Amino acid sequence: MSQHHLKRLMLLRHAKSDFPFGIEDHDRPLASRGNREAPFAGAWMVENGWVPDSLMCSDALRARSTCAWVSSELGEKGPTPYLDSRIYGASATQLVSVINETPDTVGTLLVIGHLPAVQEVAMALASVESEEEPVMELATRYPTLGLTLLETEKPWAELDGRDARVSGFVVPRG
Repeated sequence: MSQHHLKRLMLLRHAKSDFPFGIEDHDRPLASRGNREAPFAGAWMVENGWVPDSLMCSDALRARSTCAWVSSELGEKGPTPYLDSRIYGASATQLVSVINETPDTVGTLLVIGHLPAVQEVAMALASVESEEEPVMELATRYPTLGLTLLETEKPWAELDGRDARVSGFVVPRG
């Protein structure tokens, strides 16, 4: 892959959430551990040069809270997050469709979402050029704050399957 037209996609599962009695799934907050660990994802992005140009986030509370912590670490380098209600409860196909709407002026896109969609999208987009170890890791387990790093030369609108090289899978928890 040449670096000239390279697009980078980051798929981040929200931080550890709480399960308070009587609260609908959509409105579940982050657990103490999630609030403590979520900033590490944004710090990892800054330290490793994977700062997004665009950030799409589920409108579920735990994803929005994760987004706020990540954005606080990105600081002025980070984009204004876009909350998209379609990400919550999306199937892998639906999530790819949302990603397909990204303008081609975006070089690095961060999507903050949920299982199983983030894991299934990572697996669906993983090309044969992908690095084996991160693909095996993300296929086996995709914990909270799991972050898949993918690269592609295709326009966002054309991503559909086996189009992106998985270059890493990290769980930035400090």
